[in-house]
Amino acid sequence: MTTSAMPKTSTLPAASRTLAHPSSLVHDVKSVAGRAIKNLLRDPEAFLPPLLIAAFFYAVNIGTLQVLTGNVLQGDYKAFQMPSAVIFAVTGVSRAGSLVTDIQDGYFDRLLLTPVRRPALLLGLLGADLVQTIGLTIPVIGVAFAIGVRFETGVAGIFVFIAMAASWAIAFSGFIYAIALKTGNPTAVAQSFILFFPFAFLTTSSVPQEAMTGWLAAVVPWNPLTYLLAGFRSLISEGWELVPLLKALAAIFGIGAISMSICLAAMRGRLKRG
Repeated sequence: MTTSAMPKTSTLPAASRTLAHPSSLVHDVKSVAGRAIKNLLRDPEAFLPPLLIAAFFYAVNIGTLQVLTGNVLQGDYKAFQMPSAVIFAVTGVSRAGSLVTDIQDGYFDRLLLTPVRRPALLLGLLGADLVQTIGLTIPVIGVAFAIGVRFETGVAGIFVFIAMAASWAIAFSGFIYAIALKTGNPTAVAQSFILFFPFAFLTTSSVPQEAMTGWLAAVVPWNPLTYLLAGFRSLISEGWELVPLLKALAAIFGIGAISMSICLAAMRGRLKRG
């Protein structure tokens, strides 16, 4: 008696089946950044308020201080003031608000259940911030060009200027993301711009350092934003000067090292809670 061999179906225990394969870090960053950029482009409030604030301070400072600084400043005050307008446009700009929304509605926790690589959750948002920063810097430069500002360093200097502005924005945003991850509170994130005020006004944002006296003159050299503004202004008015550029980069990397360390600590705390 013969028996026909029935085909055997190989079954694996459920625990041994691979349901999802972790993708590369680059893929995960692209996915997170793609979603953040799409949301950014649907959100005009991400661009209009920073641009209006920058334009307001640019116009007011030129109108009120251009004549007063004429005896001290050697050069065009419109060119001197333009880096300050860019700083006001890009500092504190981030997708931290959307991160808080994701935390509150549970989307962030659901992401943690997937194989997504944890650094991508932050790096992707920083990628969207980079796009937003460039989108804010270019119009301010365009306004400056319209009123007669020119770069001594030419087109290459403009690209370096934009890269430095974006780097500063990313470096400072670490503080904002730290607040978002630590608190999950939209009010705290919205009010975090106040962190920038000491940087903004205790520096050479409005007048040259030579025109300052007293305690303000003593404080300004300790503000890293002073050296960032000097680097920007050297690209516009002085040409390729290595020392101010190196000091500006040191200010960016110094603030970035502090802010990102705090941000990563907040991220680790959030992941433990998740």
